Amino acid sequence: MLIFNNTTSSSSNFLLTAFPGLELAHVWISIPVCCLYTIALLGNSMILFVIITERRLHKPMYYFLSMLSAVDLCLTITTLPTVLGVLWFHAREISFKACLIQMFFLHVFSFLESSVLVAMAFDRFMAICNPLEYATVLTDMMSLVIGLVICIREVIFMFPCVLAVKNMSFHEGQELSHPFCYHPDMIKYTLSNNWISSFWGLFILLYLNGTDLLFILFSYVLILRTVLSIVAPKKQQKALSTCVCHICAVTVFYVPMISLSLAHRFFSSTPRVLCSVLANIYLLLPPVLNPIIYSLKTKTIRQAMLQLLQSKGSWGLNVRGLRRSMD
Repeated sequence: MLIFNNTTSSSSNFLLTAFPGLELAHVWISIPVCCLYTIALLGNSMILFVIITERRLHKPMYYFLSMLSAVDLCLTITTLPTVLGVLWFHAREISFKACLIQMFFLHVFSFLESSVLVAMAFDRFMAICNPLEYATVLTDMMSLVIGLVICIREVIFMFPCVLAVKNMSFHEGQELSHPFCYHPDMIKYTLSNNWISSFWGLFILLYLNGTDLLFILFSYVLILRTVLSIVAPKKQQKALSTCVCHICAVTVFYVPMISLSLAHRFFSSTPRVLCSVLANIYLLLPPVLNPIIYSLKTKTIRQAMLQLLQSKGSWGLNVRGLRRSMD
């Protein structure tokens, strides 16, 4: 492959950008960003631990919630090194291979979150619209199969996109709009014709996230129709209250994702600072808010977390008392 003076292929390096024009304030910006990352890591780890250790939470609804927390945890870990590297150490340069790997995991976990939200919508649909068949359809084995199908689906669709980007030629040292590698951002700096990768990326977005969103909306139309047919107002309220957390999670995920995709693909004049803010909201908001929403609105999760914290506190007091008695 021919190599030009200012171009290269798979050996390209990119320059990451946190918040364009606000480089002098990176240290101060890193404080709230670190707080958000800490909340995301601790919150999702706590929910995972509670669901794994509490036997009464070993039900399909909580299995899907644990999948959501695991995906949010992986998504947070994927972007954490480069985001903090840029904010703390001004480590902006990233190799093409490292960028490609981060892009793969970032999009896989992002699409996984969308699919898990679909599985959770199906769980709510079965629980409200077909309660008599819920236990026979959504067994532990079926939950496992759904999880495996979701994972295989995302990996299969992402590999062609990654291979297409891998074989492209890029301008050397181009500045990306984010502190991580995002597919629509990368392909803007290709030398070769990038329409295949761009088309495939848009197709994956519309097919995976688009169909997922349509399925979620359709399931909630059926849920709403079933709820409205219930005569007792208290039962209506109880049925809808079980869906509040999921509706919040869907809103928190899809609104920033759609906004960022539109800003990159259709509005070329969008300010880079706005794209950077949207990207950070898109990747940080769901992992931060999902544990808070589910721990506050789901009574079972809240009680299990409080019991865990109380048991840890009492264990710590017993250890201190034992040490004092030994002294």
